[in-house]
Amino acid sequence: MTWINRLVLLVLLASIACGKKEAVIVPLDAFPVRVASVRRQTVEEALTLVGTVKAKDEATLFSRVSGKLVENLVKEGDRVKIDQPVALVRRDEVGVEYKPAPVLSTLNGIVGRVYLDRGAEVGLNTPVVLVVDDSRMLVRAEVPERYAGRIATGQRVRVQVAARAEGDVPGRITRVSPVVEAATRAVPIEVTLNNPPGILKSGMFASLSVVTSSRAGALTVPVDALVEGETAAVFVVLDGKAHRRPVTTGIRSESAVEILSGLSEGDSVVVFGLYGLEDGSPVEILKDPAP
Repeated sequence: MTWINRLVLLVLLASIACGKKEAVIVPLDAFPVRVASVRRQTVEEALTLVGTVKAKDEATLFSRVSGKLVENLVKEGDRVKIDQPVALVRRDEVGVEYKPAPVLSTLNGIVGRVYLDRGAEVGLNTPVVLVVDDSRMLVRAEVPERYAGRIATGQRVRVQVAARAEGDVPGRITRVSPVVEAATRAVPIEVTLNNPPGILKSGMFASLSVVTSSRAGALTVPVDALVEGETAAVFVVLDGKAHRRPVTTGIRSESAVEILSGLSEGDSVVVFGLYGLEDGSPVEILKDPAP
C-alpha cells in the first residue's frame, strides 16, 4: 500500500468516525520522522555474560593444635595482616596446662568469616577463620561453546555489580580454560580486576561485557536507523524525501552500527518513523524532544 492509498484510507476513517456523509480532506503531505547524522566514533562489539565475584586470594585458617577455642581475637570485617593472631586455642590434655596457641593469619586482608564460638572444640581440620584479600578480585564466568573462539586472555572486560551505581569496573581476562565443560557446554574464564574502594565483595553477582572487537573512528549510524531485510539498509533524507540506501555493516554495539559502505559522514538518516516508509516518500523532520 502506497502512502497515497494510506492517506485516502485515513481520510475515510476520519469521516466515518465523525459521522459525516461527505469526505473531509485532511492535509497529510509527509511522514513525520526524526533523523540523526552519520558520524565517526569508536564502536565496540561486546559479548554479555554473567558471573560471580570472588577474591583472588582467600585463606581458611586452622589451628596447629587440638583443643578448645579460648578466644576469638578478631570479628568479621576486621582488617588483619600476615602473622597477626586471630584466635587462641588451648591444647586439651588432662593434668597438663598449656599456654594458648595462636592461630595466625597467612594473608593481608579482611576477616570474612569467624566460624567458632569461644569454648568450641577445635581439631586440626576445623576451620577457625576465613581471611580474604579484597584488594584484587576475580570474576568467574562461563562462555557458551559457540562463542569460545572470540575469547582470549588479555581482552578488556567491563564488570557491573548492583552495589556500584556509578559505573563499570574495568578488568581483563586472565584465564581461559583449555577445555569445554561437558555438563554446560561452556568454557570457564576468569577476569581479574582491582578493588581499591573495597566495593566488590566475594560472592556478588556480576554482569560482564567482554569487548571482542573495537574500531576507532568508525563511520556509524544509530542502531534504530537500520532496516533489516535481505540486505541491510537505511533511509537517507534528501530534499524532503526519504531514499532507501543499501549499506554494508561491520561492528555492532548496543547503540551504534559501523557502516562500511553506502553512506558518507554527515548524511541524515531516519531513526524514528520508519514504519510504512518507502523509497521516495515525502517526510517532515520533527524536532527532537526537549531533554
